Amino acid sequence: MKVTRHVLAFATRLALVAAGALIGVHAWGQSPIERGRGLVEGIAGCGNCHNQRGEGGKPVPTGRFAGGMKFAEEPFDAFAPNITPDPETGIGRWTAEQMARAIREGIRPDGSVIGPPMPMELYRGLADDDLQAIVAYLRSVPPVKNVVPKSVYRINLPPNYGPPVGRVQAPAKTDLVKYGEYLAGPVGHCIECHTPMVGPHPDYKNRLNAGGRPFKGPWGVAVARNLTPHETGLKGWTDAQIERAIRDGVRADGTPLKPPMGFPFYKSISADEMRALIAYLRSLKPLPTGG
Repeated sequence: MKVTRHVLAFATRLALVAAGALIGVHAWGQSPIERGRGLVEGIAGCGNCHNQRGEGGKPVPTGRFAGGMKFAEEPFDAFAPNITPDPETGIGRWTAEQMARAIREGIRPDGSVIGPPMPMELYRGLADDDLQAIVAYLRSVPPVKNVVPKSVYRINLPPNYGPPVGRVQAPAKTDLVKYGEYLAGPVGHCIECHTPMVGPHPDYKNRLNAGGRPFKGPWGVAVARNLTPHETGLKGWTDAQIERAIRDGVRADGTPLKPPMGFPFYKSISADEMRALIAYLRSLKPLPTGG
């Protein structure tokens, strides 16, 4: 009986190892789909742009990731595409590799370039593991048939956003500031909206996270908050107040923040990720609001 138990235990361990090899295990100790769900439904907030919207900009419950949201700007009228696995109106015929290239490099399978407002400059910094996890999760969601209008650009799109991206690794989670910088940049692209513009691009070099940028929508006009520890920013805010603003959209004085902040998604940010985000915000150079 002792030999039998040992044999069974070894066989069980071998089966678990084999299953892990087939499913894949992320660096976080999760399967790629589990990690992808945490990113897409959390800090990455992909549905904040790609969920189908109805009257007044309200999300359509049956239109998760089905696209159609319009971004009307002076240089373009862009529509968020359907990113469900529907083979006719979505990305159901794209391979995982094609999806990864589209997300990180802005190149569709047909070779055409994805235009703004996709933050391609930031997505090029997505770590390999996280990119693969996002792709795995999006391939697992229910397909939704929804035809999205073609985007119209009144600017010339570049032939590409740079050379092919090589291997990218996320900073260690133990380095809270660096990992928070990664979350606020390539993953959550917080810095894109909260940095003032210089011409067609955010001024990351001189005005990183200084806020003041207006966003028009069904909510009226929302002005991006200064995220630096300046008197006009987050100086004097406690960690709990910063977390409440991110998760629930409530300022330190109790007044509500407006969209397009993806509060329904940011509620799912893990405690570890939130600590890293706050550590990063605390490390910023204090800057007055605006350009």
